[in-house]
Amino acid sequence: MTATDDYATYIASLPRVLAGAAALYRDARGRVLLVEPNYREGWALPGGTIESDRGESPRAAARRESAEEIGLDLPLGRLLAVDWTLGPGRPPLVAYLFDGGVLDEAQLASIRLQEEELLSWKLVEPAELGEYLLGPLGLRAKEACRVLESGEGTAELENGRRPAAP
Repeated sequence: MTATDDYATYIASLPRVLAGAAALYRDARGRVLLVEPNYREGWALPGGTIESDRGESPRAAARRESAEEIGLDLPLGRLLAVDWTLGPGRPPLVAYLFDGGVLDEAQLASIRLQEEELLSWKLVEPAELGEYLLGPLGLRAKEACRVLESGEGTAELENGRRPAAP
């Protein structure tokens, strides 16, 4: 067995973590853009899986997914939140949420949904996010809105909540 084989065996033995990235887009009134997937319950933010096996970064994934899902290929702003989430029947997920910025009327009118995955889109008041985004995703989005409003740094989250201080 070679050192390369040993390293490959070691890498294959490591725990697995999923990674996803999304963008938080808003309109001039501060409402958040949500998309309705056709493959699961609840609504979502534009985003999806990071293609890390292809060298894709979280920021690049959020931008690519937004372009694919809603037809908007825009530079993203700062990282608003990183969330470590546990879920039944899957490895842990690390979710990155970036500031997508404020969309003007022309950009909103130009949204084109990826018909293979999405049914519709809507703008929702930040206070109502928990009604549409299930579980940690709703908590993560609300925390990202709070970070935007307060101007503070990136939120570190566990299952959508700030971890207890040490």
